[in-house]
Amino acid sequence: MLRPSFDAHVFVYRDSVDMRKSINGLAAIVEAELGHSPMSGALFVFCNRSRDKVKLLYWERNGFVLWYKRLEKHKFKWLAPVVDQEAVSVTGKQLNQLLDGLDIFQQPHQSLFYDNVG
Repeated sequence: MLRPSFDAHVFVYRDSVDMRKSINGLAAIVEAELGHSPMSGALFVFCNRSRDKVKLLYWERNGFVLWYKRLEKHKFKWLAPVVDQEAVSVTGKQLNQLLDGLDIFQQPHQSLFYDNVG
């Protein structure tokens, strides 16, 4: 199976996308909503509302590549949409973990720091 390299530059689009969109529709989202060039070589990841399908779009030298994965039973772990943040940058390794079903967006407990007051 083909997978993105661990050092790939990846943007995960937070909002749900109609999976009927193909290359042109997804490239328009990348330009209009994310403010990136779809021909930058970065991977752009999109998910549908029910979170059982993802599409990855990227430019490879002389044309677009579109990957599509549909889960038969489970759902992808995804971030909720946020008004002022359209996409989240992740590593290629994190993208592979996301495709494997892991929750890469889970935040650890916040670190606590105490001042030595004396």
